[in-house]
Amino acid sequence: MRLRTPLALLGAAVLVLAGPPLLSTGSDSETGTQIPGLRFMVPNTPGGGYDITARTAAKNAEDAGLTHNIEVFNLPGAGGTVGLSRLVSEHGNGKLAMSMGLGVVGAARSNHAPKTLADTTPIARLTEEQDVVVVAKDSPYKTIDELITAWKKDPGKVPVGGGSSPGGPDHLAPMLMAQAAGISPKSVNYIPFDGGGELLASILGNKVGFGVSGVGEYLDQIKAGELRVLAVTGPERVDDLEDAPTLKESGYDVDFTNWRGIVAPPGLSEAERNKLTRLVEELHASPEWKKSLEQNGWDDAFLAGEEFGAFLDAQDKRVVSVLKELGL
Repeated sequence: MRLRTPLALLGAAVLVLAGPPLLSTGSDSETGTQIPGLRFMVPNTPGGGYDITARTAAKNAEDAGLTHNIEVFNLPGAGGTVGLSRLVSEHGNGKLAMSMGLGVVGAARSNHAPKTLADTTPIARLTEEQDVVVVAKDSPYKTIDELITAWKKDPGKVPVGGGSSPGGPDHLAPMLMAQAAGISPKSVNYIPFDGGGELLASILGNKVGFGVSGVGEYLDQIKAGELRVLAVTGPERVDDLEDAPTLKESGYDVDFTNWRGIVAPPGLSEAERNKLTRLVEELHASPEWKKSLEQNGWDDAFLAGEEFGAFLDAQDKRVVSVLKELGL
């Protein structure tokens, strides 16, 4: 997690795997990337960031010829902790993996989940992306300053929606925005949704004053004119959203990014862990995945194995620290 301000919590993005059959030799069981019967769990609803990343990666892996017949399925609930609990219960299952990210780290803490990411086998961090501050096309707010002015006047009457539980990226980003704007984070009316897919309907229906979610989740709706983006949360403007200023250049000292990655059940053999890691490494190196990074506004943030495990531990500690600093 990168911190560019004392409280700015950063991170970035996730995945899934799939692909067509490969011609293989007898040694493929030890050195190849095919994992027959592999299932990939998405711990939130369809249309959210984990889901989009997973299904994009599945198609990329198929097009790259890395493996085949991988099932991608959704198991939403409690900010990703229902899926996390299921994953941990599958001890020793080398044919199951889960897409996840900062949101699951925060949800495990805010929901006091009995299992945390420390109970999983870390495979790899894949992506990082900025959040976007968005409103419906018919919203009265045309600029980030107009939104902040109304928000400061009465925070409770300008609810903000996010696709993560308290402690997740879509919660932390607006809390940091509020603090930078002189609004007490405790006064913010934050409404959590189980992923960006659920959040989208409430933004389009003006049931929330504004929404905060990942660039890749809403890029299509922004380009189609259904959503208006008021600002991005990271250090630089996004290539496909050049007209959207960063919060920092708008006068609000926030620099925040989200990340996503992959974990597997505990108790895997060394061979099972290595095979999952090798499959993700091959996917990461493929031209298909590189193209998807560019198309979705995702930054490459690859980190595998023990290094990813150390990163997860640091993220958990940082979430706790930042929530305390925000008085939440």
